[in-house]
Amino acid sequence: MRRFTLIAIPYFWLLALFLVPFLIVLKISLSDTALAIPPYMPSLDLSEGWAGFMAFLTELDFENFVWLTEDDLYWKAYLSSLQIAFFSTVLTLIVGYPIAYAMARAPEEWRPTLLMLVILPFWTSFLIRVYSWMGILSQEGYLNQALMSLGLISEPLIILNTNIAVYIGIVYTYLPFMILPIYAALEKLDGSLLEAAEDLGCSRASAFWLVTIPLSKQGIIAGCFLVFIPTIGEFVIPSLLGGSQTLMIGKVLSEEFFSNRDWPVASAVAIILLLILVIPIILFQRNEQKQREAEK
Repeated sequence: MRRFTLIAIPYFWLLALFLVPFLIVLKISLSDTALAIPPYMPSLDLSEGWAGFMAFLTELDFENFVWLTEDDLYWKAYLSSLQIAFFSTVLTLIVGYPIAYAMARAPEEWRPTLLMLVILPFWTSFLIRVYSWMGILSQEGYLNQALMSLGLISEPLIILNTNIAVYIGIVYTYLPFMILPIYAALEKLDGSLLEAAEDLGCSRASAFWLVTIPLSKQGIIAGCFLVFIPTIGEFVIPSLLGGSQTLMIGKVLSEEFFSNRDWPVASAVAIILLLILVIPIILFQRNEQKQREAEK
């Protein structure tokens, strides 16, 4: 009974907060748009019994999913989201790995302080941090003022409302998710392995590429997944920092729900997005499982 109770709690959590909402969204995605509250039809009426339930099922269709394949806006949004998520992950890795490496090589008494500085942005609201970048990147913002005062530019740069601003916002926001797993992997690295590699004729650069990088591979993979997965569905950053040319599926999804009030199409977009995210999530879980087995 104790084992059943222990297992039942997380399964009930998943049932209540994932499976039930997913079924509701799936049902809406198979419905039709209506000028009503809620803005879709048909609605399930349990008072009619089994006959009413069967009639309800016959009214559901896949027209919204067909519409997604016919309108190029949606598949372009999916491809653009994958592209932005991929390059954002690469940029975050390029910025995050040196920081994690420096933290792992720092004296032990400094590591908790450096770790706290990485986590410190989470103490501030995510929305406030994104809004602050609007003030930094605007034409009258602090970045342009600093560059002009240094004489590096003669007129303000247009950064806000471009894809560059979106990349900056994503890299800044998700950088801790890249640093922490890489730091956890590098902290466990045995320094004697690098010394042995250098004794065998490797230079420091060769030892880094042949020893450090392979041994930190699990942290790199985990950090890339932790950045890539949420970035695909990101809509706050492209909405605030991106312009009209910035096309991401999370932004399209938000506009379909709240601006167009087309809940069936928006639900179909969400279902497809979830199916796309299932692939990296499964790969991430397999990577975590392999890592646990290697530690045993």
